[in-house]
Amino acid sequence: MHVIVWSFRPREGCRHRFEEVYGSGGGWAKLFGASPDYLGTELLCEGAGSGQYLTIDRWRSAAAYDAFLAERRSEYVAMDLTCESLTEVEELVGRFDELP
Repeated sequence: MHVIVWSFRPREGCRHRFEEVYGSGGGWAKLFGASPDYLGTELLCEGAGSGQYLTIDRWRSAAAYDAFLAERRSEYVAMDLTCESLTEVEELVGRFDELP
């Protein structure tokens, strides 16, 4: 399994919309769901009202994720531009592979 982890801080007043779009049933998950190799998304929020979030996107393999990006690049970029106004901070934490 291949996992992509992103860190976010939503803009003031955008938290609810951010959670809708980035959650397991949101727009990103729907876009990724076009691939049979997509295994799901988790949205995590740090406690104590810090406003810090993580997304964890799971894929069968790094190659499957890369193939999806190559095939759906324009849709990915369009979604990213649409969601840009929802966040103050967006940072790739990393891409990780499950160990055997």
